[in-house]
Amino acid sequence: MENKPGSTDPKSRFDKANRKVTSYTQYSSIAFQMLGTIGLGVWGGMKLDEWQGNRLPVWTIVLALTAIGASLYLFIKGLPKE
Repeated sequence: MENKPGSTDPKSRFDKANRKVTSYTQYSSIAFQMLGTIGLGVWGGMKLDEWQGNRLPVWTIVLALTAIGASLYLFIKGLPKE
Protein backbone atom coordinates (compact mmCIF):
# COMPACT_ATOMS: atom_id res chain seq x y z
CA MET A 1 0.00 0.00 0.00
CA GLU A 2 1.50 3.30 -1.08
CA ASN A 3 1.27 6.41 1.11
CA LYS A 4 0.35 9.51 -0.82
CA PRO A 5 0.81 13.04 0.51
CA GLY A 6 -2.32 14.12 2.32
CA SER A 7 -3.45 10.56 2.96
CA THR A 8 -5.13 9.69 6.22
CA ASP A 9 -2.55 7.09 7.19
CA PRO A 10 -2.29 6.96 11.01
CA LYS A 11 1.49 6.67 10.84
CA SER A 12 1.83 9.91 8.86
CA ARG A 13 -0.46 11.70 11.34
CA PHE A 14 1.67 10.36 14.21
CA ASP A 15 4.88 11.56 12.55
CA LYS A 16 3.42 15.03 12.05
CA ALA A 17 2.27 15.22 15.69
CA ASN A 18 5.65 13.91 16.85
CA ARG A 19 7.45 16.67 14.92
CA LYS A 20 5.21 19.28 16.55
CA VAL A 21 5.97 17.95 20.03
CA THR A 22 9.69 17.82 19.30
CA SER A 23 9.61 21.41 18.03
CA TYR A 24 7.63 22.52 21.08
CA THR A 25 10.05 20.91 23.52
CA GLN A 26 13.06 22.33 21.68
CA TYR A 27 11.75 25.90 21.84
CA SER A 28 10.58 25.45 25.43
CA SER A 29 14.06 24.39 26.48
CA ILE A 30 15.53 27.42 24.70
CA ALA A 31 13.10 29.67 26.59
CA PHE A 32 14.09 28.16 29.94
CA GLN A 33 17.75 28.51 29.03
CA MET A 34 17.18 32.21 28.26
CA LEU A 35 15.34 32.73 31.54
CA GLY A 36 18.11 31.01 33.46
CA THR A 37 20.86 33.01 31.76
CA ILE A 38 19.15 36.35 32.32
CA GLY A 39 18.20 35.44 35.89
CA LEU A 40 21.76 34.44 36.70
CA GLY A 41 23.07 37.72 35.25
CA VAL A 42 20.64 39.80 37.29
CA TRP A 43 21.32 37.83 40.46
CA GLY A 44 25.08 38.13 40.00
CA GLY A 45 24.77 41.86 39.36
CA MET A 46 22.67 42.35 42.48
CA LYS A 47 25.20 40.45 44.59
CA LEU A 48 28.10 42.50 43.19
CA ASP A 49 26.25 45.76 43.82
CA GLU A 50 25.46 44.63 47.35
CA TRP A 51 29.07 43.57 47.97
CA GLN A 52 30.47 46.88 46.68
CA GLY A 53 27.77 48.98 48.35
CA ASN A 54 26.78 50.75 45.14
CA ARG A 55 23.90 53.19 45.39
CA LEU A 56 23.17 52.79 41.70
CA PRO A 57 22.71 49.22 40.42
CA VAL A 58 25.56 49.47 37.92
CA TRP A 59 26.57 45.81 37.96
CA THR A 60 22.95 44.67 37.82
CA ILE A 61 22.37 46.68 34.65
CA VAL A 62 25.66 45.65 33.02
CA LEU A 63 25.31 41.95 33.78
CA ALA A 64 21.60 41.90 32.88
CA LEU A 65 22.30 43.42 29.46
CA THR A 66 25.24 41.06 28.95
CA ALA A 67 23.04 38.09 29.87
CA ILE A 68 20.34 39.25 27.45
CA GLY A 69 22.92 39.47 24.67
CA ALA A 70 24.32 36.05 25.54
CA SER A 71 20.87 34.46 25.64
CA LEU A 72 19.96 35.96 22.25
CA TYR A 73 23.24 34.64 20.83
CA LEU A 74 22.50 31.16 22.19
CA PHE A 75 18.94 31.36 20.84
CA ILE A 76 20.11 32.23 17.33
CA LYS A 77 22.83 29.59 17.49
CA GLY A 78 20.26 26.99 18.58
CA LEU A 79 17.84 27.58 15.71
CA PRO A 80 17.59 24.72 13.24
CA LYS A 81 19.52 25.20 10.03
CA GLU A 82 16.84 24.32 7.46
